[in-house]
Amino acid sequence: MSTTTREAANRPYKLPPPLFSARCTACWFTLGLLILVVASFWSLDLQWRQFLSMEALRSMGRFVAEFFPPDTSPAFLHKVMVGTWETLAMSVLGTALAAAGGLALAIPASRLHEEDRAPLRAATRWILNALRSIPELVWAALLLISAGLGPFAGTLALAFHTTGVLGRLFAEAIENAPPGPGEALRRHGAGRLKVVAYATLPQVLPQLMSYTLYRWENNIRAAAVLGVVGAGGLGQLLAFHMGLFQMGKTASILAAMLAMVAVVDVLSNVLRRGLMR
Repeated sequence: MSTTTREAANRPYKLPPPLFSARCTACWFTLGLLILVVASFWSLDLQWRQFLSMEALRSMGRFVAEFFPPDTSPAFLHKVMVGTWETLAMSVLGTALAAAGGLALAIPASRLHEEDRAPLRAATRWILNALRSIPELVWAALLLISAGLGPFAGTLALAFHTTGVLGRLFAEAIENAPPGPGEALRRHGAGRLKVVAYATLPQVLPQLMSYTLYRWENNIRAAAVLGVVGAGGLGQLLAFHMGLFQMGKTASILAAMLAMVAVVDVLSNVLRRGLMR
């Protein structure tokens, strides 16, 4: 038996730590979270018995059966294709505007090094919090007053909300960038903007692109829903035909939404993997 093996055999065996300890902050946090979940189930009027009853299942079955057969007439499919393109264009333009606005706000909202005062950091982060705290549907409802019905209001709603999300993510990525290249530039007298442009952004650009593509996936779904309040795209078609109980047409619209989301998800995953290589 070797010396290393003998020493390992002679070491005292340590028992694993207990599942709960009075000094463990994570244990208390987990316990509080479990209590909150149990209290939520207890306080909400969740009628599981009625939801899973045979009468409810039969009603759902009759409702689903009304979706078949889907409407595949050429004239209606053309409308669906136009709505699909409108939804896709809303998501692309809204995400592009949000990426530009988020980057513009992320730079003053981030601290590049420990001694960086960043005087606009608190105010800019408050703006980002305000932008992302308002959901896209609320933004669309507000913007419909000034922009009118149609995809313009939906595009702006996506842009405003996503600017708040991407701006916060971009700021965190900039602050967590390796400090070495920036320190080297600062020692040679480079200013803040030059440090960001030549040292920080080249390091975090793949991460920023990954965040942007992920938000584009989310905005595809959001753009499809925004039409419910009159912001154009497939959502507006869905609200109109479902309100008239034209379930065959509704089924075709839902199928177009599913196909579009699936294609965008695959494309976004491929692009993200290519950026992270």
